[in-house]
Amino acid sequence: MTSQPNTTKLILVQPELSYLEGMGNLTTLMRLLDTRKAALARTDIVLLPEHTVIESSRALYTRGISDLARTLGCHVVGGSHHEARGTTKVNTGVVCDARGQVVAEYEKLRPYADERKRVDEGSLLGELTIGELRILILICADFWFSDVFVRAKALPDLVLVPAHSVSRKPEPYYSRALWQHLAVARAYEFGVYVGVSDWAHVPVPGLLAPSGVAGFADPTTQSDSQLFTPLLQRSAQTFELDLRKLESFREDRRARGFFWKSQ
Repeated sequence: MTSQPNTTKLILVQPELSYLEGMGNLTTLMRLLDTRKAALARTDIVLLPEHTVIESSRALYTRGISDLARTLGCHVVGGSHHEARGTTKVNTGVVCDARGQVVAEYEKLRPYADERKRVDEGSLLGELTIGELRILILICADFWFSDVFVRAKALPDLVLVPAHSVSRKPEPYYSRALWQHLAVARAYEFGVYVGVSDWAHVPVPGLLAPSGVAGFADPTTQSDSQLFTPLLQRSAQTFELDLRKLESFREDRRARGFFWKSQ
């Protein structure tokens, strides 16, 4: 089954990843996604988590994302990578199309917590169009700053968040609840689909554990149980993005005065 006009498949992931170098994380993701590639069209999208590639080489990172996109036959939003720039680094990522070509780049604007000791603030907001779908990419903590949305050149249809969520709390449930509420609020405020991919919650001695906040916020649903659909641990899940449903939702919101004139 191929994607129909106005409809795009989005695959979100929540794998158990490693902090060790060796490109093993991309191998893990390929195993997770292998059974889904036959159903993917060129304009479908796979979103990887933040820090998917730990290697210091930018060329290795870009080539790894390119190879994955070409193998899957769709667009891949390549999480993020700490790119060396002179004496500093920036947390940044690439989007590759089904041919493996880099079609967009994006940067983390506001590094979080201890990350501020390792990378500088970025400046490039991730905006691109795939098919008819306008997309905004916000790396992890950037999603928590509403002013970033105002910087976008156009209202997106889809907000993608490559995340590596961490929490100082012993369990992940508090962070998961916060992320879910925020994703639903963003989806309804801006009239957008929201997709988050994250690391699975696996405690690592000496490090803050990822919280496992991956999931999908759908403003078009009529079901209160599907406002946010969380991913299970070590999983991938496919979601259908229907622009006709999204525009119908927006028209209803405009009619009731919930959107600014620019929306």
